[in-house]
Amino acid sequence: MNQLTNIQQTMSSREIAELTGKNHQHVLRDIQVLNDNYEKLSLSKVGQSTYKADNGQQYRQYELTKMQTIDLMTGYNIELRIKINRRWEELENKDQFQVPSSMSEALRLAANQAEQIEQQQKQLDEQKPKVVFADSVTQAFNSILIRELAVILAQNGIDIGEKRLFEYLRNNGFLIKREGKDKNTPTQKSIELGLFTIAERTFNNSQGSFIAKTTYVTGRGQQYFINKFLTGRSVN
Repeated sequence: MNQLTNIQQTMSSREIAELTGKNHQHVLRDIQVLNDNYEKLSLSKVGQSTYKADNGQQYRQYELTKMQTIDLMTGYNIELRIKINRRWEELENKDQFQVPSSMSEALRLAANQAEQIEQQQKQLDEQKPKVVFADSVTQAFNSILIRELAVILAQNGIDIGEKRLFEYLRNNGFLIKREGKDKNTPTQKSIELGLFTIAERTFNNSQGSFIAKTTYVTGRGQQYFINKFLTGRSVN
């Protein structure tokens, strides 16, 4: 009988945050820095997946192998490293391969493992469009124009253009809807959430000076709307 294939164990960034008492966003930031260094060294980056929060929203998380976890923990203090190392020991002991005592037990183990692999592959296939989309903006920490966000969304299967995106943002209270010089600028709610920022520039001409305002989507805003659209909510 062929040797059974072992499924590679991973630890999520959320579990690392829970074990170390760190904010998950800070752990995500550390992993992004780690991925930058992996890219420079031509090494495989830490993979991503999504999870559903209590509010029903889908958010991204990372799935780290043991070696990637060790690389990440190198920058943490010794107490936190010990906690993570002990957790890995638990995971490895839990999934340690058991030698079957009979042919029927071996067949059951093979069937169970085949089912696990099939379920994992199905989950990966379902998540693939979302993961590809999330990957395309993982490094998008700089603020971008709304039309640039519309392009990113459209390129990744979200049926929306610049005009419809503006309409959606206005109709859902993210941008000011009323006519006037403040139209399409962020609402107070959006600014407080850190979704948008405004750049002001002063121009001078023969009639005097005037201020032009440009609305930008922040890195946090990009992640917010990406997660929102990836949940499959329709665009008004």
